[in-house]
Amino acid sequence: MRIVTNILARLGRRIRIAASPCTAPAGPPSRKLRRTRHRTPKPPAGHVAPAAPVRPALALQPPSIVQIEREVIEHFRPQMCQALQHKLDELAASQTARLRPTCCNRPVPYHDRTRVPTLTRFGWVKILVSRYRCSRCRREYRPLLGFLEVEPGKVSGSLARLLGLLGVVVPYALAAELTLLFFGIHVNAMTVWRAVQRLGEPAARHMEGLAAYHEDSRSQAPPTPTPPDVVMLGVDGCALGMQVRKTRRQRKTSDEVLPPLPPVEEGRFREVKTAVLLLPAERIEPSPGRHSVVRRVLVTCLGDADAIFSRAWAQLRELGWLGTNTVVVIVGDGAEWIWNRAGIFKNHCEILDFWHAMEYAWKYARLQFGESSRCAHHFTHRIAKDLKAGKVYDVIARLKTLRPVSDEAREALKAVIKYYTDNASRMQYDEYLRLGYGIGSGAVESAHKQVVHARLRQAGMRWSEQGARRLLALRLLLLNGHWAMVDRLRMAPIAA
Repeated sequence: MRIVTNILARLGRRIRIAASPCTAPAGPPSRKLRRTRHRTPKPPAGHVAPAAPVRPALALQPPSIVQIEREVIEHFRPQMCQALQHKLDELAASQTARLRPTCCNRPVPYHDRTRVPTLTRFGWVKILVSRYRCSRCRREYRPLLGFLEVEPGKVSGSLARLLGLLGVVVPYALAAELTLLFFGIHVNAMTVWRAVQRLGEPAARHMEGLAAYHEDSRSQAPPTPTPPDVVMLGVDGCALGMQVRKTRRQRKTSDEVLPPLPPVEEGRFREVKTAVLLLPAERIEPSPGRHSVVRRVLVTCLGDADAIFSRAWAQLRELGWLGTNTVVVIVGDGAEWIWNRAGIFKNHCEILDFWHAMEYAWKYARLQFGESSRCAHHFTHRIAKDLKAGKVYDVIARLKTLRPVSDEAREALKAVIKYYTDNASRMQYDEYLRLGYGIGSGAVESAHKQVVHARLRQAGMRWSEQGARRLLALRLLLLNGHWAMVDRLRMAPIAA
């Protein structure tokens, strides 16, 4: 009997009566029950925990070939610097008598000699420079520095041209970092800026002088055997942010912190005009439906419309692409300043950019049928098909019969009808395609991105007129494949 009682007692302790669903629990669950609820489930049998993450490790040292190259450079750099110093001393001794200046209508007497430091590709060197002082006006001359294009304490020679190349491609601060990585020479962003200004000024003057030379009827173009029959000229403009201040701010002391510049107001922009010259005969089709240009020549300026057409004319004559019977095909977006100056070419053909024409149609279609409407797609597709077939007047007549659904759509319809009517003579796209001219201005649009956007329109950039003018001139030399010309340009002294 005692055994049965014990068994029933054990069973009673194991059996729990569930609470009624209508009654709330009397109190919080027991501590044992809470532990049971949050107990971490045991992994199944045979489970293997994943390995802990391993931090990626770098090699302790660079490859041996890299170490050897750097050791050789560091070993021979002082010797190259010493050899350069020796060459400069020989040049200073041989040019002393030849470079004697003249002032106040008489030769300037010799005063003394000084050592002028300058940073070169191999390191710092000191040039022995003779100084001349006029006894009347007390002006000093150091002609050897002008002959060598050296500024005391600044970068000169091939290093200045390499810094200029880096400053043309990337921002000045990044170019200073690349100089250390490429050449092992410490410079700051201002040093790169100065090299760009010294090179950009003669480059800009050369382009401006070349345009002025070819504007004269007595100028002679380089002889060419057979000028092309057709030359494409794409012209367009884009905005460039300009600085608020005309002069650069100067710190009175090295520890002074300049206050932030005021916010830039709307309208602080100048238009950069760009032209692209190419030959339709050199256009290839690397894949079906995709056309590419083998060779193109870029022209740009920060100025008025007359300047860009003057430079395009000069570049055509320099290339030998402007013959007596050459037809200059001008592609533009409908701006009046383009068509008003197209007459400088005796034989020319004006083409309105097809995609700008379609933008007007798309604007009306979105307002009339909706942003993503299928009717808008069919409407613009039919207009594009008719325009490429040369039916511009049929398109205009059909547009005049439409009934807009809103005031905005009515204004957009008036704009597209006026745009097509004013440029109908430039929209004979079937004839242009038959002749192989092309009907789009994609070449000049991409030129904007390469010449201006990639370097001068990065976040927060604002430019002075002189700085933009000089940098644009150097970018043209680089993108046109004429960077070697900078070796023959006389670097100009630039005030900081």
